[in-house]
Amino acid sequence: MDRYERMPYARCGRSGLRLSRVAFGLWHNFGTYDDFANMGRLVTRAFDLGVTHFDLANNYGPEPGSAEENFGRLLATELKGHRDELIVTTKAGHLMWPGPYGDWGSRKSLMASLDQSLRRMKLDYVDIFYSHRPDPETPLEETMGALSDIVRSGKALYVGISKYSAAQTRAAAEILARNGTPLLIHQFRYNMFTRGIEGDGLLDALEEVGAGGICFSPLAQGLLTSRYLAGIPSDSRAAKNVFLKSSDITPERRAQLLRLDAFAKARGLTLSELALKWNLRDPRVTSVLIGASRVGQLEENLGFLSKPDLSSADLEELEGLL
Repeated sequence: MDRYERMPYARCGRSGLRLSRVAFGLWHNFGTYDDFANMGRLVTRAFDLGVTHFDLANNYGPEPGSAEENFGRLLATELKGHRDELIVTTKAGHLMWPGPYGDWGSRKSLMASLDQSLRRMKLDYVDIFYSHRPDPETPLEETMGALSDIVRSGKALYVGISKYSAAQTRAAAEILARNGTPLLIHQFRYNMFTRGIEGDGLLDALEEVGAGGICFSPLAQGLLTSRYLAGIPSDSRAAKNVFLKSSDITPERRAQLLRLDAFAKARGLTLSELALKWNLRDPRVTSVLIGASRVGQLEENLGFLSKPDLSSADLEELEGLL
């Protein structure tokens, strides 16, 4: 098996951990009502192509928790014997169960949630455990203290944060460092159409504190693919108004997508390959996080790895299109 020759791996910040440049996310298509056989095909094909990093959260489904349950079944079957070749991550911080302890970032919520996640996946530990979002009501010292204690307990090897601002990231990293637990990674939304982290200076903050970065929604929920070049398919996310809205695909946006598609084709790329190349142009971005509903889609998206990177002239011209 040549899986490790197919995939480049990058060191995550100043840590010793190398992550596959593409991670596979189980946000969609791994819930209660999805086809389990298809889940197995997706996960095993991703691993065969060198993806070692599988990203979950406590509430992924639907129903909440079902993605972790299904991934646990896959770990015991299709991925059996490969645990030490995998990076398994999960998160807590969004609503998971009723009452005051099933949400946000208190010590109670984070620790209870991780225990539940480990039971669902039938694991002794996860590789990375994230605070899924900053909690405006809980002291940052409490949230970061819980993350440090989780590492000391052996239930997670590393910790990360998600959707924190640059200022919050610096503060979180400082507290974690005092606790003897480095901040490994920050997960943030970033793509050619969603660039708020640039104005906030988040990547500069990550470089300063020695943490890696991983982008979620690098394809803008499918908008940065060929899916919407001819309109809105009836079975698409935009048609269902789930996460991506039909109102997001204005005539002006479609015209821009067509220009980007032409730019990509002129360089031997698909639109999705162009989007992923763009996301990884900055060395401070360790990985991009993609999802897929079928194996062909997964293979198509991973095709960008074997193609040349964008030149500085390409990036300058692309910026004009954006």
